[in-house]
Amino acid sequence: MLSHSKNSSGQFILALDQGTSSSRAMVFNHRGEVVAQAQKALTQHFPQPGWVEHDALEIWQSQLSVAQAVIDQMGSTDSIITLGITNQRETTLIWNRKTGQPIHRALVWQDRRTAPECQRLRSAGYAEMIQAKTGLVLDAYFSASKVAWLLDNVAGAREMAEAGELAFGTIDSWLLWNLTRGEQHSSHLLSVHATDVSNASRTMLWNIHNGQWDDELLQLFRIPPSLLPEVRPSSGEFGPARQLGGIPIMGIAGDQQAAAFGQACWQPGMVKNTYGTGCFLLCNTGPQPVSSQHNLLSSTAWKLSSASQNPMQYCLEGSVFMAGAIIQWLRDELGIISQANDVETLAGSVSDNGGVMLVPAYTGLGAPYWDASARGTLLGLTRGSNKGHIARAALEGIAHQVCDVLYAMSADLSAQSDTDILELRVDGGASQNNLLLQTQANLLQIPVVRPQITETTALGAAYLAGLAAGFWQSQNELTQFWKVDRRFEPETGSESWRRRERERWAIAVEKSRGWG
Repeated sequence: MLSHSKNSSGQFILALDQGTSSSRAMVFNHRGEVVAQAQKALTQHFPQPGWVEHDALEIWQSQLSVAQAVIDQMGSTDSIITLGITNQRETTLIWNRKTGQPIHRALVWQDRRTAPECQRLRSAGYAEMIQAKTGLVLDAYFSASKVAWLLDNVAGAREMAEAGELAFGTIDSWLLWNLTRGEQHSSHLLSVHATDVSNASRTMLWNIHNGQWDDELLQLFRIPPSLLPEVRPSSGEFGPARQLGGIPIMGIAGDQQAAAFGQACWQPGMVKNTYGTGCFLLCNTGPQPVSSQHNLLSSTAWKLSSASQNPMQYCLEGSVFMAGAIIQWLRDELGIISQANDVETLAGSVSDNGGVMLVPAYTGLGAPYWDASARGTLLGLTRGSNKGHIARAALEGIAHQVCDVLYAMSADLSAQSDTDILELRVDGGASQNNLLLQTQANLLQIPVVRPQITETTALGAAYLAGLAAGFWQSQNELTQFWKVDRRFEPETGSESWRRRERERWAIAVEKSRGWG
């Protein structure tokens, strides 16, 4: 896919958005509008049940090709003043410093092969220490156990790592290494090996309190420090993109943090939710991490520069495993819709769910339950139940899961500060579904707000790079570009409906657990 439109401002920002299913490149003008974009699908590899891999060279080549495509559309790199990177987080890669070749396919964040090792560490009593240092739940989701698996299962990898011959990185580091690659030195390529604070905080090896790689965690996972990238602020100098005409790289952030930045969630209590395959909710908690008592994750959101007046910013995060994927299931497995956007019409053909409740725990339940044994559950069917009721229950199942996470966030915030959550800012493909967002507002009893520009992940990377480059002078300047497309207020009289449906949802969730 490729599109382009001219703008008279004369200067632009390039954002590279490397995701789980595709690599994209987008060019933004000074008003934060997309003026050029290209996208290329990424091959998914499933060598065994529960294993998910990507070809790292395909990631690099696909990202390079879409970047070159949008540059061609712009005519040259002359008008592109800087470049920002955002990426699928936690996905783990190790490569040879001298040759630049990966030692194995990348282990994707969805990969579960290290779950038994994580369970062993939990049983040994390490979970509390890991969460205290990293803000993360001990789980195969994160990078640490994946790095250990690669070192233990790729022939010669551990010996090479201990000799300083290998480099570890999440996908941002891999792209940065390749973009900045220069001439060959005797023992290594001239490349920048770095990451930013947001990606480092998702490895389960980085202490979010002191902003350092943690020696105790490195010893626990048996990872040599020489593998690790340098950790830098999210907005600042990372080096020249030599493979793209030397464009300065000045912004890096993991995709969900970048989306929150693109949504202008810059004050404590501001929350964004990305409705994608799953849902990812991030709540800004300010310059101090909040320790969750409700099974949420505490991560670094971003750091704008090394200057003392720009302290690290933190966030609470909750992940919902199944959101847009539920709509795909209705289309591909049940066949009750022919395309994804048909679900709103079908769900709107009935006035309510007719007593039907769908808990979409097809791959277990994410936050705040973290229950891998839960399974999808469809309850309340009668002879009068029809496709419309199931479609409506599916949309409500997405909205209920978001409520579970947001209520947990609100409880964590209120326990440690006087910050309130006043609205939910939304983006992602399913955020175009008006019925879903109205249902969400009714269940939450707070406004749900959809912006005009919903490409917030790439936009966040562009903002971070543009601030460092002086393209924009401050976050205050960026605030004027965030404009509302539609604001969904809770409907009058929906509070009693909310109480009833939330009670029924809690019962349905309990019935879904323990099946796996």
